[in-house]
Amino acid sequence: MTSRTMKLIAFMQAQNCSNYVGSWRSPASVPDFLTPAYYQRIARTLEDACFDMAFFDDRLAMPDIYGGSADLAVEHGIRTVKMDPTIVLTAMAAVTTHLGLGATASTTYFEPFDVARRFMTLDQMTGGRIAWNIVTSLNSAEANNFGKAAHLDHDRRYDRADEFVQIVRDFWTAWDPDALVIDKQAGRFADPAKVHRTTYHGDFFDVDGTFTVPQSPQGHPVLLQAGQSGRGLAFAGRWAEVVFTAFSNIEKGAQTSAAIREAVAAAGRDPEKVAVTPAVGVIVAETEELAKAKEKIIRGHARQEDGLVLLCETLNVDFSGRPVDKPFADEELAAMSWHGLRDRVIATSGTPNPSVADFVTFSGRGTIDEGRVFRGTPSQVADQMQEWFDTCCDGFVLSASTLPGSYEDFARLVVPELQRRDLVKTEYAGTTLRENLGLDKPSRPAATATGVTGP
Repeated sequence: MTSRTMKLIAFMQAQNCSNYVGSWRSPASVPDFLTPAYYQRIARTLEDACFDMAFFDDRLAMPDIYGGSADLAVEHGIRTVKMDPTIVLTAMAAVTTHLGLGATASTTYFEPFDVARRFMTLDQMTGGRIAWNIVTSLNSAEANNFGKAAHLDHDRRYDRADEFVQIVRDFWTAWDPDALVIDKQAGRFADPAKVHRTTYHGDFFDVDGTFTVPQSPQGHPVLLQAGQSGRGLAFAGRWAEVVFTAFSNIEKGAQTSAAIREAVAAAGRDPEKVAVTPAVGVIVAETEELAKAKEKIIRGHARQEDGLVLLCETLNVDFSGRPVDKPFADEELAAMSWHGLRDRVIATSGTPNPSVADFVTFSGRGTIDEGRVFRGTPSQVADQMQEWFDTCCDGFVLSASTLPGSYEDFARLVVPELQRRDLVKTEYAGTTLRENLGLDKPSRPAATATGVTGP
């Protein structure tokens, strides 16, 4: 086995479809997504294939920006159901012993203590297998669900997120690893000198308290984030241990990966300690002809309304009633919520002021083209993955076009070929997610200019 192996991560949704909306329409997709058995079947498949982690994406509202209504999303099943991923992943944890499990939690609509306690408790209950996917949320529908008058603008959300994560990490390291004594005879439970108070005063938060959950076997959950440009990239550089990204091709991948590592170095961290993992889809079959036939069927499950609804959700802009060929003005583009998607459309379309038609065409939202798709026989898919791995990334976030079939096909056909090439593990390195990802156990952070950590 080589010293460097691919990280394999499954991209999950606690809802009626995968990130490919059309997946629920496939006869090959199992419809019992409201049961623990659905997620447990996938978990067993992933662990048998030595996947490092499954992580759940999330939104805090139904897509209802297009036309100011959720009717289109409800009628066509466009990411309509959204369960709490932190609860769903416990069902997967119950039937696995090594598989890492990640969940999304918003720094805009939750509070630091709540996230810190919930995720550290999950980490304790799973023996150190949890990751937190940090998001700042995307749209006004989420603000409405939380009783907020408006959604914070892009950069302010990241300003809040910086404070939020600092506090969460201070909480997570408030207990020294050896703080627990549990000496029944002496009546001594823990060493007070090793349980530290967290005090933080910032623009968004004033915290002064002592955290209530000791450190987990891996120290604290792994930090996963998807910042790709501008303010989000700087945020990822400061905090992320695994960066979830998207590449349109290998050349763009090399550029994006280099930018991420530069941002990590600029934040004073070791770029080699951060894993860059692009989202990809895989369509694989025993022969090239079968793979092409499968892809044709999968593409047939997409609908035009899928892309429109999803674009409005992620950009926080209502496309309904707007001429499809009318370019967006600079100020309209600046107000869009997801800058990474906006910038990707501008780059791939070749126009600084794209239209609705450009966003639909070049974003790929609602189709399997949204991320890079590796297709063909097991050997052909492995060749494509190996080329990317050797050039621009540390592993992959696997998206599913049918559930659980996409993961079963990958585990049955592609993983053995990758293992034969010594590109992925044949057994887990340890019991914690950090061990399996090759990440260091975190230490207690030093005090900052705006946050004071003390005993």
